[in-house]
Amino acid sequence: MLHNTFCRRLAALVLTLAVALSAALPGFAAYPMPVQTATETESVYLFNADTGKTILSQNADQQKYVASLTKLMTALLLVESGKDLNGEVTVPTDLTQEFKDIQNANGTTMGLRIGETVRRIDLLNAMLIVSANDAASVIAWDVGGSVVGFVQQMNAKAAELGCTGTNFTCAHGLFDYGNVSTAQDLAKIAAACAENQTFAQVAGTASYVLPATNLRKAERTISSSNSLMNSESANYREYVQWVKGGFTTLAGRCIVAFAQQDGHSYGLVILGCDTLEHLFTECDDLFDWAFASFADRPLVDTQTVLTTVDLNKCRTEPSVELYAAAPVSGYGHSDDKVSYSFDLPESVSATVKEGQKLGTATVYLDGYEVGQVDLVTHREYVSDFRTDIKATLLLLCALILILCALGFATLRCGGGLTLNQRRRQMKRRR
Repeated sequence: MLHNTFCRRLAALVLTLAVALSAALPGFAAYPMPVQTATETESVYLFNADTGKTILSQNADQQKYVASLTKLMTALLLVESGKDLNGEVTVPTDLTQEFKDIQNANGTTMGLRIGETVRRIDLLNAMLIVSANDAASVIAWDVGGSVVGFVQQMNAKAAELGCTGTNFTCAHGLFDYGNVSTAQDLAKIAAACAENQTFAQVAGTASYVLPATNLRKAERTISSSNSLMNSESANYREYVQWVKGGFTTLAGRCIVAFAQQDGHSYGLVILGCDTLEHLFTECDDLFDWAFASFADRPLVDTQTVLTTVDLNKCRTEPSVELYAAAPVSGYGHSDDKVSYSFDLPESVSATVKEGQKLGTATVYLDGYEVGQVDLVTHREYVSDFRTDIKATLLLLCALILILCALGFATLRCGGGLTLNQRRRQMKRRR
């Protein structure tokens, strides 16, 4: 019994350490790349946006130029700043040189002018839908007090989110040198963006009407050129929620995209792709693979023994078999392994009732916690005391019956002898 208890405790310790290690290292069990990327230097990071679990990872921790994906952080700081998005900002003369630098770099703009008054929500839409670099610079000046001050906020926020390979030098990403991140870091930034309802709504908008301003008398419509969200494109996917792309000569084609289907969400980062066509095709292939390869599936039923507990005061049974009180399902790949950790007493004493709860099990799928379930018995385990009492009572009953039978036989035999003796006595008297 002591040996069994020691083995069981050792197994439980090993399981607990394994689960703790897997939880501490999310993404260690990434899956093989299902599609061929353009080059070996391309960075790809696909993750489950609901759990944070890494699904695919290639060069995900390598620093790369990230072009306009920089604007994700700019947008995040704006929507988290508490500033009134319907409030207006006047473009200051402080940005004169900034606007010239953007123009010299052939950067995309929304055509802002010094002295023009625009709403923050219009700046946010222009920055995310058409990647307007001038809008990013105005947001930086408005939120940070200056472009330099805002860049400091960007790097502080990146560190707060756990980014270790990120360094921002501008608010828009048009200027490459020193403005770097990793696919893994961008996933953290994108996940924080996705949690903000305003960001998700704006980033998922295909077109937007910019109203007239003090320097522009007519409204105008801006539209995204992103094929993943264009219903007329072969790359269109209905499940794509929002996309932010980027490009510079050094950065290559870059993208961050979020998709949701049947209540499950994925985030995807690709850096350093060679062509725009391949970038969109790769996004489609990876999202299609994810939604086809992962599904809800049963993990625990109520008819399979999950574990046992040592049983005392019962000679006929060394342990109690425990079952899940309810079925447990989880979302994962067909190759994902199911594991458990248990909260159980070291032992129990009989009698144990049928259906009695004796502990709980935490269910993990590929090292990620799925849920908890009560552990119950499926039958009664009777104590030695009850068994012995029953056996004793049966023995006593048997003894009583035997004694009664013997007594009855004795009486019958004793009574017949006396009658014969009387008859002999009567004959002698005659």
